[in-house]
Amino acid sequence: MIPVLLSWSGGKDAAWALHVLRQRGDVEVVALLSTLTEGYDRSSMQGVREAVLRMQADAAGLPLLRAWIPQDCDNAGYLRRMAQALDGARRRWPGLRTLAFGDLLLEDIRQWRQQQYAALDWDCLFPLFGRDTAALARQMIDAGLRARLCCVDTQVLDAAFAGRAFDHALLDALPAGIDACGENGEFHTCVSAGPMFRAPLDLRAGETVLREARYAYTDFMPSPD
Repeated sequence: MIPVLLSWSGGKDAAWALHVLRQRGDVEVVALLSTLTEGYDRSSMQGVREAVLRMQADAAGLPLLRAWIPQDCDNAGYLRRMAQALDGARRRWPGLRTLAFGDLLLEDIRQWRQQQYAALDWDCLFPLFGRDTAALARQMIDAGLRARLCCVDTQVLDAAFAGRAFDHALLDALPAGIDACGENGEFHTCVSAGPMFRAPLDLRAGETVLREARYAYTDFMPSPD
């Protein structure tokens, strides 16, 4: 079995990639790796709280590794921090050299990852790449994946979509030209349940705020006991 480290944003695509990888007989996901922004304690793209990422990892039965990056981090700084996190992962699992991603469609992103991580002596795995995203979105939902939109790019999608459940009603309501999985950056999600988890997460929605005069972020946090 090839050990695999899965890039974990807290969203549906990473979660589904975990589910798909676990159906294979040749690989074993040994841990999740999240990139978090210093000072915010949130995943760097989705804005998912570190506490929620920890809950997700626990529900998946996997350790959560963290790569901390500074605010306004450039590409060189990002790669330095990732290299440090990957070195730590390899010390923990000496045979580890494969990093998996939940990317779906963007060939330039895939090629960039392959080039950058090859320089660090890592292979890249893309278990979902090339899937029909419209069909994949409905497959996720039908299989029990539950997620809500935690970030919406208001330049392409109305801010009212922020916080909505990722379900069939949402897919039916998306305007023409919006990818069903948000693969072009139209939206990001926070996943709370699915076949990759041992039990659903109990999360509550907080406020929705507009950042950079563009991105509508809905905060999700653990529900109080």
